[in-house]
Amino acid sequence: MLSASGRSLLKRLEGISLKPYDDQTGFATFKWVAGATISVGHLINQSEWSKFASGISQLDAEALLVRNVAPYEREIRKVITRSLSQAEFDALVIFAFNIGQRAFSGSSVVRLVNNPNAKTGYPSLESAWRAWNQSQGKVMKGLGNRRAAEWKLFEQGIYQ
Repeated sequence: MLSASGRSLLKRLEGISLKPYDDQTGFATFKWVAGATISVGHLINQSEWSKFASGISQLDAEALLVRNVAPYEREIRKVITRSLSQAEFDALVIFAFNIGQRAFSGSSVVRLVNNPNAKTGYPSLESAWRAWNQSQGKVMKGLGNRRAAEWKLFEQGIYQ
């Protein structure tokens, strides 16, 4: 389970919003759009727009985060075959939450966590991890910073 420290770091990295915003622009949205987001990275389906259109409470945002993180926690327990420290587990949850479950499960990161000698296109786990620094084909400084924070947590156990 994601620790309280891990949850705090995830909220700092993702941001938390009690009102809907467009994930692509970062601006508030008052009608459903494909990137409508609320809480901590919760993409709002069109069918649930009416539930979130006027915003949510902090308590509801926290509950939504716990619910949204659960599939990532399960996926990590399923695909990672070696034991992990709490910091390593938290770092993997935060990483997977950002890149998505399918991308995570098929990634070189998973292969290298499970087997440091696995043949991938990367010379190390760190380089495979940090390679996830692009959005829509462009290197993003924010993603580079995020990968650095996740890596520091995974490698050194530092929640920063």
